[in-house]
Amino acid sequence: MKWLYILAGIALYVKMLVIPNPAPDFAVSIVKAVVEDSGVPNAVSGIIFRNRLYDTIFEVVVFTIAILGANFLLANERPSCAIYQFKDQPSIVLARLGATITALVGIELAIRGHLSPGGGFAAGVAGGTAIGLVAITSSPEWMQGIYQRWHAAVWEKISVLIFIVLSVITLAGMELPHGELGTLFSGGVVPLLNILVAVKVALGSWAVILIFIRYRGLL
Repeated sequence: MKWLYILAGIALYVKMLVIPNPAPDFAVSIVKAVVEDSGVPNAVSGIIFRNRLYDTIFEVVVFTIAILGANFLLANERPSCAIYQFKDQPSIVLARLGATITALVGIELAIRGHLSPGGGFAAGVAGGTAIGLVAITSSPEWMQGIYQRWHAAVWEKISVLIFIVLSVITLAGMELPHGELGTLFSGGVVPLLNILVAVKVALGSWAVILIFIRYRGLL
């Protein structure tokens, strides 16, 4: 049986060398077709939030489970006594300046991610980076207070639920009007999904940052 597997592998290898697959002849550009179907110039966002929306739903769910898992696994540990942060004033100023710039970039990516390179996941990462830069220059109690005051955990869950509902409606074949290609209010449901993913990733990153500060003293 082992020799049969070896011969089958050799035959497959020879087939790939001798008989190459013919190049597909597309009458229409794939990128152009995606842009026309989704109504957004950013073909990557069109694929993520329309052509492969089923995969994107589970990516969001997996990220949510990862946050819940981090909270669950560290819940029984003793909080860290030492919190490592920036203490010198120049580092604090630079970190907060970087946080401001990164937050603005994240907002821009979330709003215009369907028109230019970027999107919800990139915007969420930028938002999480801004929160992390603020966290290493601020009191943990202050960060936790803001997180609870603005009910960030609740908004994170709401964004996931709305994302799933809109995704199911879209997968069922019902779409919003695409509007004029290239304008801010275009692309149907894609811009809304972009913003929801950005909110989810940013707030989820905030939750993870607070967990690791509390139980590890480090980011």
